[in-house]
Amino acid sequence: MRRRVSLTMVLMVVGALVFTGLVTLGLTALGSVQQAQRQLVSEANGVAKGINDELGAARAHDSLAVLRSTLGVLKGPLQLQGEAIVAVRTNGTFYNPLEPGRGRVLPSGLQAAQIETAAFFQALPVSGHLGRLAWAARLVGTPVPVGHGRPGCPSCGDVNLVVVLTREAPAGVGSAWAWFALASLLTVAIALVAANRLGHRIARPLRQTELVTGRIAAGDLQARVDLSARDGAELQSLANSVNRMASELARAQRAQRQFLMSVSHDLRTPLTSVQGFAEALYDGTAEDVRHASGVILSEARRLERLVTDLLELAKLEAGAFRLDCRPVDLAQAANDAVEAFQPAANQLGLSLAMTGQGSEGPMCRADPDRLGQVVANVVENALKYASSRVSVRVTAAGGHPRLEVEDDGPGIPPEDISRVFKRLYQSSAAASRKLGSGLGLAIVDELVTAMGGRVWATSPLGPWGGARITVELAGAGAAPASGPGGPGQGSLGGQPTPSAVGG
Repeated sequence: MRRRVSLTMVLMVVGALVFTGLVTLGLTALGSVQQAQRQLVSEANGVAKGINDELGAARAHDSLAVLRSTLGVLKGPLQLQGEAIVAVRTNGTFYNPLEPGRGRVLPSGLQAAQIETAAFFQALPVSGHLGRLAWAARLVGTPVPVGHGRPGCPSCGDVNLVVVLTREAPAGVGSAWAWFALASLLTVAIALVAANRLGHRIARPLRQTELVTGRIAAGDLQARVDLSARDGAELQSLANSVNRMASELARAQRAQRQFLMSVSHDLRTPLTSVQGFAEALYDGTAEDVRHASGVILSEARRLERLVTDLLELAKLEAGAFRLDCRPVDLAQAANDAVEAFQPAANQLGLSLAMTGQGSEGPMCRADPDRLGQVVANVVENALKYASSRVSVRVTAAGGHPRLEVEDDGPGIPPEDISRVFKRLYQSSAAASRKLGSGLGLAIVDELVTAMGGRVWATSPLGPWGGARITVELAGAGAAPASGPGGPGQGSLGGQPTPSAVGG
């Protein structure tokens, strides 16, 4: 990359120099021609005036000799290259009053059609150029008497004389090209050095970033790209992105390990109880067979719930499920969940009740079975953290039915509020009791999103703490959307903005 950057910059500089040289040559040549035109106009005016003065002083009827002598006198100091004194007729044609029989009367390279004769009779100079050949023409004052009294001379009489001058403009910049070439070589050398340094400056951070990403890919999640502001804002932004990626991977790895440890503990604890009571029953040492059997049954159900939730998450992630979304009474689904968890709440010494809306409420579009699973998981999560009470409320906001489940527990730490529904999330605030598999909210997020809704958490609710989980679903009249999860999957779009997060 370093060589490519250097080569590109040098080629750009060379191209710019070539372009600049060509433009400079063209402009210099044009300026040289224009300057020659201006000089010739001035000289033509001087020659015309000199001829007019000489003819006026001679007061001769035949002015041919005066014309010849005057032109010879002026030609030396003016360094004329192509000149002619011609007569112009009223129809715009030219002839040579000094040598009427001569065919060509204008200097070599100049055509009569290129001279606008109409301007002569307005006492205006005429000039132009043909490539590098510049020319100028000027009328000599008043008509001049030529060949008066000469028998058989049709061109004799009072004629309008025109001075025509031509000159080849200088070729160009001349010796300046040598200096331009020297300056170009120095510029290319400087550009090569600058390109090499710039290429090194760009390639070094990219090479460092490449090495760090390779270490991250190999499993070293502590590797970081160390760039400073002098390396450029864009490269520093790239380095920050790589460092953030490494931090997120490290955090996800820690969360995965914590999750696996938690799941392993949740599996080992009931397995230990099952194994212990099973051995007691087998050995005949169990004092209360019914109690031992009840413990085995309870722990087996707990294991079943954990394994079921793990499989459920795997199916949700793979999209291997279908939804049968139809109008459902959200309040009725919430009321059913409250009644189902009432014995568990009473056993835990907690108050669980519906507030606000009664048993009839807004209709939502959802899969009845999946909606029951969502409500159950949210209520179970609240019972897990509540100190004394859990309240369930069903409302409608903007045409979207909402389920709100509040608890008076310790609340959700501000740094965890955005990760509550992550699959591998484990709260930093210890739960007051073991309930459920710990995967409920991750399943809720997947199911609610698949049914076209959204879910978010708000905490704390007051100085004591508390948390609220809000589930917003599509209204009953919403059009079903299709997606990987089957009919009815969709999204309300956008992310919610909780009214209070960690405030």
